[in-house]
Amino acid sequence: MKVSREITPDIKFDYNNMMSAYIGEEQGITDNELRMTRNAALEAYSYFKLNRGSGMMGWAELPYNQDEIVKDILNTAKIIRRNCESFVVLGIGGSALGPMAVFQALCHLRHNELSKRQRKAPKFYVEDNVDPERMASLLDILDLDKTVFNVITKSGSTSETMSQYLIIMDMLKARYGDKAAEHIVATTDHEKGNLIKLAKKEGFKTFYVPDGVGGRFSELCPVGLLPAAVLGIDIKELLRGARQMDRHCRKSDFKSNPALVAAALSYISIKKGKNISVMMPYADSLKLMADWYCQLWAESLGKAVDRNGNTVYAGQTPVKALGVTDQHSQIQLYTEGPFDKVVTFIGVEKYRNEVKISGGCEDIPSVSFLSGHTLNELIAAEMYATEYALTKNHRPNAMITLPKVNANTIGQLMFFFMMQTAYTGCMLNIDTFNQPGVEEGKNATYALLGRAGYEEKAAELNSRPAKNPEYIV
Repeated sequence: MKVSREITPDIKFDYNNMMSAYIGEEQGITDNELRMTRNAALEAYSYFKLNRGSGMMGWAELPYNQDEIVKDILNTAKIIRRNCESFVVLGIGGSALGPMAVFQALCHLRHNELSKRQRKAPKFYVEDNVDPERMASLLDILDLDKTVFNVITKSGSTSETMSQYLIIMDMLKARYGDKAAEHIVATTDHEKGNLIKLAKKEGFKTFYVPDGVGGRFSELCPVGLLPAAVLGIDIKELLRGARQMDRHCRKSDFKSNPALVAAALSYISIKKGKNISVMMPYADSLKLMADWYCQLWAESLGKAVDRNGNTVYAGQTPVKALGVTDQHSQIQLYTEGPFDKVVTFIGVEKYRNEVKISGGCEDIPSVSFLSGHTLNELIAAEMYATEYALTKNHRPNAMITLPKVNANTIGQLMFFFMMQTAYTGCMLNIDTFNQPGVEEGKNATYALLGRAGYEEKAAELNSRPAKNPEYIV
C-alpha cells in the first residue's frame, strides 16, 4: 500500500511594503522602477539557467542528484543514533551554520536537555570556534565511549577545524588505539585536500562535498544532511521542499519567480543606498536561520571588484534580529534611524504548540486584557504591529510566511535564499561564489603560526608599522 505524504503549502513572499504605494515614493520602489529592472533580472535568470549545475553552481542540482547518497546517510545515521549519546560537528562557516540552523528549526528547542527516550537521537553540539575555554568545557561533558565526531572541511586545511581534529584524534587514539576511527566521520572533498588523505589513511567513514558546492551553499549535501539525519530530521522532505521552491524559481515570468523578484528588489534597494538587510524571524526555531542567512548574503555579495575587474565595493550588510526579543533592542533604530535598511520578517502561520495565557490580575486592566488570548496570538500581533510601525515610518520591509515550520518549509526557505543570493550577485555583476577577503585572513593566520610556504606573507605582516602607544589607553 502506497503511503500518501502530506502536501505542504508553499511559503509566501509579500513585498507590498517595499513599494511606494505603501511607504511613499521617497523611500519606496515604484512600479516603474521594478519594470525598469525586469530586463536585468531576466538576464540574471538566463545566466543562472545556462550555468546551473556547472562551476560553483553545482549546489543548484543538490535537490535532484543525491538518491544514493541519501540512502548511505540514512543507514549511517541509524547506526550513530543507536550507539551514540553525543554527536559533535567540528566545522566552521557553512559547515557549522547550516547544521545549526536546521537543528534549531526542526528539533525540540531544549533537545539536549531531554532524556534520550524523549529526543530519540544523540545530543548535538557544533564546535564552530577555537576559544580554548569552549573546547575544554565540551570535553568536560562528553563520554567519549558514546560520542561520534563529524569533521567537516572540504579542503582539510581549515585551521580552526583541523586544530580541533588534532586535539580530538589524539584523545581518541590514546584511548582506543586502532579503533579510534570508529568515532570519526569525515565530510570532505572526494579526492583533494588533507582530510581525504587522513580519511583514507585512518579508515574513517567518509562523505563527500560535491564539486561546485561552496561552504555557504552546502546545507543540502552531506555537510548538512548527515547531522540532520542523525537528529531524526526527514532529509528527504528537506530536499523535497527545495525542489518545491526550485519549481517556482524556474519560471521565467518575472513576478511568478519569488527569488527573482526578491533579488530585483534587493538590487534596487542597494542602488538606492539601502545598504543594510535585517533578517527578523518571529520564531525561536528560526533564530539561527538568520545567522545562516548572514553568512550567505555577506560572503556572496561583499566584493571589491566586479566580473570585469572594475572596483565596485558591492554588498549589503546583513543584520540578524529576533522577534519579539529585538523589538526591545533594535526596532527603535529601524523605525526612526537612518533610511539605510530593509527589514525582512519571517512569520509562521501555525506554530507547533499553542500556549494559552492564564487569567488573573483582574484589577489591573493593562495586564488582564491578555487573559484568554494565546502566546500564538501575541507573537503574531507583535509582528504585524512592528510591520505597521515600520511601514508608517516609510521604512521598506517585506514578509516571508511559512505555513508551519517543518522539513519541507525549511528546504523551501533555504533554497529561496540561495536562489535570491545567486540572482542578486548576477545583477550586481560580481562573482557570487568566491571569497577573496576570507582567504586573505586565512593566509595571514597561516603566516602568523609559521606554516611552511607562507614566509612572504609573514614578512609582509612583520613589516607593518609598529602601533603608536599614544593611541592605546
